[in-house]
Amino acid sequence: MCFDLDSAPPIPPVSGAAVSHDDLVLEARDGNRFAAFAATPEEPVRAGVVILPDVRGLYRFYEELALRLAERGYAAVALDYFGRTAGAEKRGDDFEYMPHVELTTGDGVQADVAACVAHLRESGCDAVFTVGFCFGGRNSWLAAASGHGLAGAVGFYGRPGEGRDGSAGPAQRAAEIDAPILALQAGDDPAIPVEDSKAFDEALSTAGVDHEIVVYPGAPHSFFDRKHEEFAADSEDAWSRVLNFLARYS
Repeated sequence: MCFDLDSAPPIPPVSGAAVSHDDLVLEARDGNRFAAFAATPEEPVRAGVVILPDVRGLYRFYEELALRLAERGYAAVALDYFGRTAGAEKRGDDFEYMPHVELTTGDGVQADVAACVAHLRESGCDAVFTVGFCFGGRNSWLAAASGHGLAGAVGFYGRPGEGRDGSAGPAQRAAEIDAPILALQAGDDPAIPVEDSKAFDEALSTAGVDHEIVVYPGAPHSFFDRKHEEFAADSEDAWSRVLNFLARYS
């Protein structure tokens, strides 16, 4: 399962940090208009992050994550996946997302990522990263194989192997990946066996991709959640690794 609607990133706000935020509607190269949420430090920045949510699309968890990144000096844009089927308007908590998830395509997701990357570059970011969760984690790594010129791609508990429809996953497309990879995987995730993460590690090594695969033993899918106090140390470690990754490759 993915985050609950009352979940929140297990990241403390930075006291006194000056950031601005906006609800956006961006347009992809195929004409799709989709919702996004942008958070920006008041000081000029040279690095930005595209946030790819879980299967629910854009909601509060990812807006808060964008704010936490902006407080730490990164421009951040969280995107919504469902502009083609649900429009770009704000949606309520009762939104039935799965029928829309089933209508997404890899090409459509990457077209929307490209629009977010372009927005960040137009805002002055030289280095752009992707950070994704679950469905977004997989698509974050695939973004590194999609010609966006990323500085790096981070995924939390993403599926690295073939898709349920037989489509090639990040492991199968490792030779196409042209950016460093960070994978933060749950060790007790029935949908993503540890063997899949090991195979991803091996595929990236064979392809010569700079990468780090971290598996947190006993952690469940979606452990990166303020409510999962028993996994607070894992969440803290994961967040530290994300910040170190962004700083290293910016």
